[in-house]
Amino acid sequence: MDILVLGGTQFVGRHIVLAFLASGHRVSILTRGRTPDELPAEVERLRGDRGEAGGLDALAGRSWDACVDVSGYLPQAVQASVDALRERVGRYVLISTVSVYAEPDRRPVREDDPLLPPAPAGTTDVTGETYGPLKVACEHVVQATFGARATILRPQIVAGPFDHTARYPYWVDRASRGGETLLPGDGLDHVQVIDARDLARFTVQVVEGGVGGIFNVAGPRLSWGQFARLLGIQEPVWVDAAQLEALGLGFRELPLFIPETGEQAGLMNVSAERAVLAGLTLTPPEVTARDTRAWSEHAGLSYALTPQREAEVLAAARR
Repeated sequence: MDILVLGGTQFVGRHIVLAFLASGHRVSILTRGRTPDELPAEVERLRGDRGEAGGLDALAGRSWDACVDVSGYLPQAVQASVDALRERVGRYVLISTVSVYAEPDRRPVREDDPLLPPAPAGTTDVTGETYGPLKVACEHVVQATFGARATILRPQIVAGPFDHTARYPYWVDRASRGGETLLPGDGLDHVQVIDARDLARFTVQVVEGGVGGIFNVAGPRLSWGQFARLLGIQEPVWVDAAQLEALGLGFRELPLFIPETGEQAGLMNVSAERAVLAGLTLTPPEVTARDTRAWSEHAGLSYALTPQREAEVLAAARR
């Protein structure tokens, strides 16, 4: 098959491109070309920016069996791409997010749960507050144009090699340093991610099978105690959520942590049953951790919680 990927050079898109190539398909990517990519030479590079006039000219006169939209954050940009491709791709797959759900305290979160109101027309700033509503609006654009030829994938927090977001990698890198390790909560809260390679393989499956609809894409759900043991943390120091907040630490410093009693707790209890029934397979969590560390060891990532700050917090928590 001929596949067009909008985006595709960094993390999620990179894995999706590699998965299509591994399955024997031909891949074109449309990017702005502002960042170097390490994709294989057989990938066709097209240059464009759908946020600008004439930004999709590189697609003129071409057709593909499917388009996978990895970089659709603004509905006006997604509208431009679906207008250009409605007659020239067989299926349009949008990589959305579980952040679209209006009631993240539901457990488990399922595809038919209520969504946030779509972002108002003209919203262009992608922030923590607008990200979910913008993705809702993007979903509506794709569904309105492609109907049964649309597939919406809503991944959990994505983990794995090439993860420059530095969320999941913080924990594998921190575990590798050893010693007393600040951990959030009491070990009974939960963490859930999806390996980027599992998301990528599932993307290939829905395209190859012509599968439409909406799918949550989430991996195994672990307690933080299980997660710490999986990472090999030998000296955990658990600090409860209230104390962490008092010390000025939140999701930025301790990524992946959402307290079990918090309003967002459902986002660490996402049901992927529908996707599993459609063929989603899951990498063992220990493999995700191992492979991420093998990459992050040499990636030069920086983290909000420095070793010095962690030591200060541990000392303050004991007082």
